[in-house]
Amino acid sequence: MEFFAWCMLAAGLGMGIGSFGTGIGQGLAIKSACEGVARNPGASGKIMTIMMVGLAMVESLAIYVFVVAMIILFANPMKEDVLKLLAQ
Repeated sequence: MEFFAWCMLAAGLGMGIGSFGTGIGQGLAIKSACEGVARNPGASGKIMTIMMVGLAMVESLAIYVFVVAMIILFANPMKEDVLKLLAQ
């Protein structure tokens, strides 16, 4: 049972750290885009387009972390081996 507790802990910590990093990255990107538009309002279209592409790339980190966390929790390749060891 300890294996599954560690899996839950790893998935939770991974998701928390990944979400924290994603939030910081998105905040910095939006801050920089706002500063860029404030300096040069004429370039706001290009800045916003580049910002949206950048935010999509940053958000993909959170999606990857979520997928790995779900794999750890529900499709763990070590699950059968651990259950065999516990059954002995």
